[in-house]
Amino acid sequence: MLRIYNSLSQKKEPFVPIEAGKVRIYVCGMTVYDYCHLGHARVLVVFDVVVRYLRAAGFDVTYVRNITDIDDKIIQRASEKCESIQELTERFIGFMHEDAAALGVREPDLEPRATTSMEVIIGLIGGLIEKGYAYPGGNGDIYYDVSRFDDYGKLSGKRLDDLRAGARVEVNEAKEDPLDFVLWKAAKPGEPSWPSPWGDGRPGWQIECSAMSTHCLGPHFDIHGGGMDLQFPHHENEIAQSEGAYCETFVNYWMHNGFVKVDEEKMSKSLGNFFTVREILTRYRPEEVRYFILGSHYRSPLNYTDDNLDKARAALTRLYTTLRSVPATDSESGDGPYHQAFRDAMDDDFNTPEALAVLFQLSHEVNRLREASPQQAGELAAIMRQLGGVLGILGDEPESYLQGKTSQGQAGGAGPQEMEIEAMIERRLVARKSKDWSEADRIRDELEALGIVLEDGPEGTSWRRV
Repeated sequence: MLRIYNSLSQKKEPFVPIEAGKVRIYVCGMTVYDYCHLGHARVLVVFDVVVRYLRAAGFDVTYVRNITDIDDKIIQRASEKCESIQELTERFIGFMHEDAAALGVREPDLEPRATTSMEVIIGLIGGLIEKGYAYPGGNGDIYYDVSRFDDYGKLSGKRLDDLRAGARVEVNEAKEDPLDFVLWKAAKPGEPSWPSPWGDGRPGWQIECSAMSTHCLGPHFDIHGGGMDLQFPHHENEIAQSEGAYCETFVNYWMHNGFVKVDEEKMSKSLGNFFTVREILTRYRPEEVRYFILGSHYRSPLNYTDDNLDKARAALTRLYTTLRSVPATDSESGDGPYHQAFRDAMDDDFNTPEALAVLFQLSHEVNRLREASPQQAGELAAIMRQLGGVLGILGDEPESYLQGKTSQGQAGGAGPQEMEIEAMIERRLVARKSKDWSEADRIRDELEALGIVLEDGPEGTSWRRV
């Protein structure tokens, strides 16, 4: 049975959906004013795998991932670029979709945007005011009154008194309590605004996710996910807003992926160790980045180093080399010991490192059986493909991956192209037939220096890039 670590209870719990056979999941998406960085990539890949596995397990999944397309940072960046907010956000939404697709991330079922959800947002704020959870400040803003919500802090474990002790109080603060947070911001000159019963303005970040998630999935749904950095205050505030408005449990299971580090330091622009997905993809293939992310449990820190990416590349090379060596055939059973071992790993809070270990067990058996029992080896190779697909890997043709080809069939990156390599291999073959071993070795060494490894076998010479 699937068990999920619930950040709310801080323990693994058996997963029991609200409605049998169906799962509703919401994940906080990007604020679109810049390129996706590795932290965004981790969220995208982690929850893509969660959804893939739930569907493979037979659940009917509705997956919602929002887009925040109005925010202080967006307004500032658009001003810096001297362009409209819509131009800025549409451009970076396009880049986000490109990066997600490159990483093998499937599109969510619904992708609501804050700017197209204003009616829902305004309605939710109005309901909170009616129930006494929100109030107008003296500056035209609308604030949430955290003192009215008895369970505030239940997700993060933070206490109101402790938070107040460390809170900064600004001069002429319009809110009644330093911990109260804004739901609606009164319009400022030159900023975008929308009409509301409380005057023109725009929503605060916290209310956007509450409105979009409950509108798409209802006031009570199964799983809410996002990065660890969102646990407080964002997700804590979502709970206060949503449960205050609807008077019922908001989410049953809260999932948070761990932080991304670079050489064991937290990734940040201030430290100069900040990497976008696009920067990483100039040196590593998307599947390698995806494998690297899955190589750590989603709740653990993810440490970015070139060495760890190189290890991911080497691991994928081993798996694809196995698949190259034997053609996959249909497997008779979808419920054998390897399927069970894979399920055991994934049922343990989506333990992708253990699931990857099952693929290597399969790889070992395929290599052991490929000559003695080609049929059995082919069946196991098919299982490798099938289970790899649940993780979103091993979907490429082995030759294409190993030879570094793009979707257009051309070699990606630097180095010799396929025709050059094949010509050199042919010259080496001629040299070997003539017993000119020094020339054959020289060609092999030349190719190796260019990042091309030759592998001689009974069926001839194959090659791969390193």
